[in-house]
Amino acid sequence: MRKSLIYLFAGLMFQSAVANEPEKKRTDYINPIIGASTNNEIGGSTHGLGKTFPGAATPFGMVQLSPDTRTGDDTGPGYSWHHTTIEGFSFIHMSGIGWFGDFGNFLVMPATGELKTAKGADEKPEEGYRSRFRNETEIAKAGYYSVMLDDYNIRTELTAAPKAGFIRFTYPENKKSRVQIDLSRRIGGTSTEQYVEFVDDHTIKGWMKCPPEGGGWGNGKGKADYTVYFYCQFSKPLNNSGVWSVDVPEGMVRLRDEVAGEEFQKLVAQAKVERDIKKKQGKHLGVFLEFNTQEGEQVLLRNGISFVSMEGAQKNLEASINHWDFDKTRLEAEKLWAKTLNKIIVEGGTEEDHIVFNTALYHSFIDPREVNDVDGKYFGIDKKIHQLDGFKYRSIFSGWDVFRSQFPLMTLIDPSMVNDEINSLMQMAEYSGREYYPRWEIMNSYSGCMLGNPAVSVLVDAYAKGIRNYDIEKAYKYAKRSVDVFGNSEKGYTSKSATNPKIKSVSHTLEYAYFEWCVSEMARMLGKEDDALKYFELSKSYQNIWNDEVKWFRGRDVDGSWFRWKGKTKHGQGCKESNPYQQGWFVPHDVQGHMELMGAELFEKELIAFFENVPEDFMWNDYYNHANEPVHHVPFYFNLIKKPWLTQKWTRIICDRAYGTDVLGLVGNEDVGQMSAWYIMSAIGFHPVCPGDTKYQITSPVFSKAIIPLDKQYYGGGVFTVVANNNSPKNIYIQSARLNGKPMNRSWIDHKEIVAGGELYLEMGPEPNKEWGVE
Repeated sequence: MRKSLIYLFAGLMFQSAVANEPEKKRTDYINPIIGASTNNEIGGSTHGLGKTFPGAATPFGMVQLSPDTRTGDDTGPGYSWHHTTIEGFSFIHMSGIGWFGDFGNFLVMPATGELKTAKGADEKPEEGYRSRFRNETEIAKAGYYSVMLDDYNIRTELTAAPKAGFIRFTYPENKKSRVQIDLSRRIGGTSTEQYVEFVDDHTIKGWMKCPPEGGGWGNGKGKADYTVYFYCQFSKPLNNSGVWSVDVPEGMVRLRDEVAGEEFQKLVAQAKVERDIKKKQGKHLGVFLEFNTQEGEQVLLRNGISFVSMEGAQKNLEASINHWDFDKTRLEAEKLWAKTLNKIIVEGGTEEDHIVFNTALYHSFIDPREVNDVDGKYFGIDKKIHQLDGFKYRSIFSGWDVFRSQFPLMTLIDPSMVNDEINSLMQMAEYSGREYYPRWEIMNSYSGCMLGNPAVSVLVDAYAKGIRNYDIEKAYKYAKRSVDVFGNSEKGYTSKSATNPKIKSVSHTLEYAYFEWCVSEMARMLGKEDDALKYFELSKSYQNIWNDEVKWFRGRDVDGSWFRWKGKTKHGQGCKESNPYQQGWFVPHDVQGHMELMGAELFEKELIAFFENVPEDFMWNDYYNHANEPVHHVPFYFNLIKKPWLTQKWTRIICDRAYGTDVLGLVGNEDVGQMSAWYIMSAIGFHPVCPGDTKYQITSPVFSKAIIPLDKQYYGGGVFTVVANNNSPKNIYIQSARLNGKPMNRSWIDHKEIVAGGELYLEMGPEPNKEWGVE
């Protein structure tokens, strides 16, 4: 398993704690510290590392209560293990994202001494309310996080329910202890307007508006526009409380760099403080509660959130946490994760394998989160409040990433979530008036992040696998329009132009071709033969950027001329977050045609070289770059060139070296579940090359047994089991296979065979059997 010699402490502390427990539960193998770093230098690229958050969450919950170490730069999750100070604990986060992040709302910070309204700088935390902390005092588990704030000597503990969060502070003896809440705070920016009302002597409620003018997702370019409502209660009475406010000058820019900058922070440090106030609305507000504490005295805060209304936030709190027993909520969160982990049961493997696997399942169930309230109300893309009708409303669709592994995984282990997401995306397409799907959606916003039509892939893959609880004709209509608006069209390739300056010719052409194939497949399944033929022909557009001169895919200009060639491994050249060598393998819908285009000998030679040049640590590189998504299907290509032992070899190596049990346990951004879902599917022994095609490519499992209980609603129940007999770190090669007792000499299995229940039995050995799997 890949390890760092320097930064192991958090992971080792976790493992030691687990080892000392008399009996391990599966939830003990979840370590949320895995991947919780944004460090670019260690990650080897400007994309940093895993960018996960270490705080408390529940499966697909609306609340992710986690520490925040920085508001500015590209700390998308709000936290990095390599930072040295904490500025507070906020209630909403995203996992594994870049682009400056968003959320981080309702920032709570305990303190002692004089009130400070600015957060202060990393280098001089004493000038603000932030505090130094040490990684060795952090504890991160399923549904729980705690840390010691060294500057205040306050232990802070977090736990979460699906729509509310719970914080427990343990104070030192002090005559001026405090809880303070920065209502303006937002990762990558600020909320631009806030309201707070003191309801009674223990309760406040209010809201925070977060439009693009306040930065956030893409520093405002992602067009995230939402309002967070809260209903917060304290165990201490609000006898000595107040509000601070900043008179923000009219016209002042309030994007990421500006609100984190020195000028704005000086303005915040001089905020007006008002005590004994009943309500306040403004552009930059904070709330505080002061009290005396004895040594070891505990103070509790519980808070419900909503994206609909203050009444919704109150209902969410009362339904989620209607008591003051912190440990009860913590136990309930752990039980939710225990139930979720049982969607796949694995046996065999090492202690480290189980930590990686269970944490990967954990990370795969953060998003797309449910954003409807407990009463079924939710805020739609049409700016109206709607009532649930047959599906849960979901948000945070990291499409370009998750169509590759996370959603194929969920079609097997959580088909209801997939069905919810399709309905949610369809409603956005309808109520927005666009009649095409968003590619990267955040809180009803078509953010435009990344490229392609990933929702089309998710729809067609689900439809092909029998997940169909939605208006099928309408779903198809929006899929068709998506590729008509964003596709290669009759021109046959895509290039940058005056109207589309952000187009990456190679990446867009290849990915559009795949999504056009997806529409042709759904048309075929629906009996729409004319559409099936039309989009199938368009799916061959990838051929139009193959260049015989350089023997590779090459970008083209709007006039048809070729881009200047700098070699396959030089980044850019019409590629998004990749080079032509990496993006050039993305023809998953027509691998045979791709081979014929290249020539079988060259295809095999380049495929082998693509992996043999990868660095030992699998960090960001110019060859098989597991740190980013465009190549995630490529290890399974060896099955398709009748060399399945190389798929087995490389997936086991990737599982071993690209994933670990410490903070560096992800070589690239988690990307809202994609990186972890790849591991899960590979570790249990199969993974798709082409979502929309119901075949999974068989590979070498990490575990000796994987058990998948099948959903009764969608698949009739039963269990599918993968057994890898004689499996070990040395015995990584499949010698033979049997499906339900019958010999099997092919290296793929169909979705129908899996969901029918039964057993795939693999006999493992130390050397390749080059006769197996070549049918």
